[in-house]
Amino acid sequence: MLRYARKEDADQILPILFQIFDEMELDVFKEVGDKKMAEVIKEGFFQPGYRYGLENILVNEIDGKVVAIMVGYPEELEDNIDAPLIKIMHKHGIKENNLFNDKEAWPGEWYLDSFAIAPEYQGKGIGTKTMEEFIDVVKKRGEKILSLNVDVTNEAAKHVYDKTGFKKVGQLYIGSHLYDHMQYDLTK
Repeated sequence: MLRYARKEDADQILPILFQIFDEMELDVFKEVGDKKMAEVIKEGFFQPGYRYGLENILVNEIDGKVVAIMVGYPEELEDNIDAPLIKIMHKHGIKENNLFNDKEAWPGEWYLDSFAIAPEYQGKGIGTKTMEEFIDVVKKRGEKILSLNVDVTNEAAKHVYDKTGFKKVGQLYIGSHLYDHMQYDLTK
């Protein structure tokens, strides 16, 4: 069942989200450590207007367990979406002024920032089913273009996106990794 995240989901969401952070190899995580960053990110879940705030997270729940997460927002929010986290980081003595310095979404897009499946549920078709349900949710909001970025080396994720109808429209670097920028036309 796809639904918006709730406060009590935080401890299940965090390790699923950290799969993405691990793949991105962000410097601040190396400098500060995963444990400290987990505290910071979890505190951010409860901040309105934050990229990983609960209002931007949908979860797929099976038998009471969060098995997939999806984080997204309209592109026009991207420039300020991490401001709440920066305040939390500074409160914890982390001097960084941003986690993400690269522009990830293109104008007019509704951007799927993060999509991850719990490890024990990967390879079972849950990613495809979750993505199909998610596309319907975003379409019902009246959005026109859904976009995402996928690491060029992540064949499993690219398979899900291809299978559900996303099309590669370009490439960009996020940090030191090259990503395919993909879009789904929600008007069809």
